[in-house]
Amino acid sequence: ALVTGGACGAFQAFSLFVKAKEVPAAARCAAGGDGVRWRCCRQLFEELSGIHRHVALQHARDVGPQAELAATRAAAEAGPSSGPAPAGHADGLGRQPCSTPEISCALPDTSHVSHGDLTSKVGEVLLYYCYCEVKDPQKLCAWQKALCQHLHLTGKIRVAAEGINGTVGGSTVATKLYVEVMLSQPLFKDILCHEDFKSSAGGAHCFPDLRVGVFREIVPMGVDPKTVSYKETGIHLSPQEFHREVEQYLSRAGQGQSDTILLDCRNFYESKIGRFQGCLAPDIRKFSYFPSYVDENLELFKDKRVLMYCTGGIRCERGSAYLRSKAACREVYQLKGGIHKYLEEFPDGFYRGKLFVFDDRYAICSNEDIVAACRYCGTLWDQYKLCSSQHCRQLVLTCPSCRNKGLTACCPVCQEKELTVTSRASGQALKEECECTKRRPRVPIEQVSQRTLDAGK
Repeated sequence: ALVTGGACGAFQAFSLFVKAKEVPAAARCAAGGDGVRWRCCRQLFEELSGIHRHVALQHARDVGPQAELAATRAAAEAGPSSGPAPAGHADGLGRQPCSTPEISCALPDTSHVSHGDLTSKVGEVLLYYCYCEVKDPQKLCAWQKALCQHLHLTGKIRVAAEGINGTVGGSTVATKLYVEVMLSQPLFKDILCHEDFKSSAGGAHCFPDLRVGVFREIVPMGVDPKTVSYKETGIHLSPQEFHREVEQYLSRAGQGQSDTILLDCRNFYESKIGRFQGCLAPDIRKFSYFPSYVDENLELFKDKRVLMYCTGGIRCERGSAYLRSKAACREVYQLKGGIHKYLEEFPDGFYRGKLFVFDDRYAICSNEDIVAACRYCGTLWDQYKLCSSQHCRQLVLTCPSCRNKGLTACCPVCQEKELTVTSRASGQALKEECECTKRRPRVPIEQVSQRTLDAGK
């Protein structure tokens, strides 16, 4: 392992980090000039003292954890003509061996890609997850952070001992390289495939920054993965199989003969703007409330066939496992790839409205249906905005006409608080509470009769 103790180790780590920021020779020629340059945090440094100062001030915490990753990248860029490898490298190629062999620390070669292509605003947003055993989550986290920074990607990535869950945005070139590197990662071999990546039009601008962290769960259900494992999931159905099941369900429900529940595993504000016809959409604010929802409504699922779906499939992995652990349902099925994959094959299928996404776009569209309404006047409207009250983070549906009248908060309580804050000294904090959250039970108990279920409503 790289020596990090003492001044010598710290200096070596610092030098390797700086080396990793060197602009490739091909890019230097294109920009003009023969001198060595460094690029970091979207800034170009032409003097060594400048990059040293920047790293010391902005990346002091990153130097230690990422020293090994920087060494790998620096060795790959330097090549055999750069002289002998630094002390501490185990092989003749000057590469630092990873402490856990199943995690590769490699970063893709981008010397053939122009900076403009790598940072282009024309790109896409990727959504993916992979359940697998991760022995060193911190190492995987550090590699992901370095990889995304290297490719100028933004987004959110959760790493845990049970796997990885991410959504990242960047240029088309960058996201393509990201997928290639992920598929070549030994840790994900024979588990993750190209079809597991869901893509939509977007880019790095869809996220405010890059957030990569280690958590207990890669999707926050609030239940220990050792208690309810993703290995106990329901039966996966392809989009075609799920489409046929929904078709049969709606047909039988119309005849009053359905023994199936079509269950939306998402939060209320997601299903509000788009959902499958005839679904049961729980009025819950967070996925961590889902286990309690199942517990409180267990009688509803007794002896039923359950068809579950969510955005990309990950919530169904743990959600179906939890539902199966209660031994109430007869069968539990889930949509593989989620709504994302379904809409790729059935843009005008049984899912109507928009698909909510957790980035600055809020929603993506596949059909022209609008299934939601303005909070104030009731006209059809499905474009979310944040509540205008500074203390609140609720999403609100308010049409242009109502917004022009000043109705920009999620409820009258927030509207009043906004006026209060505006009339008082700035910086005054108010407690986050509003009519929306007070009226909504944390875990709703469904008042659904058998007749209603049979009607598919």
